Amino acid sequence: MLPRVAPSYSPGVLHRKPLPILDIPWTHRTMSSLPLVQFKGVQKTYDGLSLVVRALDLDIQRGEFLSLLGPSGSGKTTTLMMLAGFESPTAGEILLDGKPITRTPPHKRHFGMVFQNYALFPHMTVGANVAYPLTVRKVPKDEIARRTAKALDMVQLGGKGDRYPAQLSGGQQQRVALARALVFEPQLVLMDEPLGALDKQLREHMQIELKELHRQLGITFVYVTHDQGEALTMSDRVAVFNDGLIQQIDAVGQLYETPANRFVAGFVGDSTVLDGTLGADDQDRCELVLPTGERLAGLNINHAVPGAKVAASVRPERIEAHLTAPADLANVVQAAINDVLYYGDHLRLRCAIAGQAQATVKVPLSAVAPQAGQPVWLRFPPEFLRVYA
Repeated sequence: MLPRVAPSYSPGVLHRKPLPILDIPWTHRTMSSLPLVQFKGVQKTYDGLSLVVRALDLDIQRGEFLSLLGPSGSGKTTTLMMLAGFESPTAGEILLDGKPITRTPPHKRHFGMVFQNYALFPHMTVGANVAYPLTVRKVPKDEIARRTAKALDMVQLGGKGDRYPAQLSGGQQQRVALARALVFEPQLVLMDEPLGALDKQLREHMQIELKELHRQLGITFVYVTHDQGEALTMSDRVAVFNDGLIQQIDAVGQLYETPANRFVAGFVGDSTVLDGTLGADDQDRCELVLPTGERLAGLNINHAVPGAKVAASVRPERIEAHLTAPADLANVVQAAINDVLYYGDHLRLRCAIAGQAQATVKVPLSAVAPQAGQPVWLRFPPEFLRVYA
């Protein structure tokens, strides 16, 4: 569990003490200085005109769980397919252990692969499906039996080797696909949205199981997803793709708390956005001037210049909501509560701010219950208000 600061409440105040920005190492394993995989200047085009992946430089470290996250068409799946060998780069080089593999066919890369549709052989038993990679590698039969049983036990399917895929649930079929990818002990496992076909509860359960399996095995996982919650839950690091480029690659805590640009701030997690112009600027600290003339202190993330149109982003749980006007009005904006949404462990307030899109604020459950229609004073802590050009 990640550490959390205990909530602190005051009468008329609906906020938590700020959570600490977590600077947790993305992995606790000792890594070689040489990355396992390197993309060097990799480009990919299908029509010779538009680049699906442009100038990709990416190091994948040994033993890490790296997620490639982004919307459809961002280049993440193409990157995975080039790593697997199913697509060839238009330019650039892919290295494994420092040696080029750009022209190495998929079956000679010896990577495990897990697809969204499982890709199991319906006419073969679970055991035969899992054993297939060993069979084609001409592994002795007694060794195949031992390693197949071990792989099925690993994914909690021991004793089900004689069943057929159609006799299993979706979650169990996905585990069979995972066991098949792990049975020949690859140094790298590639997963292309493998949980996308599962229902929400099963998907969340499988996320925990995948992360635990990764921790136990120490194998490098590269995982493609468009689900930012899934990426944050499982990964050591996340590479956020958009328009064929990596917008930011970072440990999950840093990615969430310190997004590098407006796209990452909007795509990863929830954000409340305030539009305005940049006022005074003092290195990283700056002043956001709202259309109403109100001024808020924040952080100038990508060096916007005074007078420029900017957008400021802040996580909804970082905003302090006061039901009465606070004595200190620094970085406070008055708003009105439009809706109060109940989420079980917290409330979400949707608030109207003059000249702005609707703001979302997360507040804990408390004896002071906010009501739709009442005024609210929102404080935007300067250290969490990130201003982007």
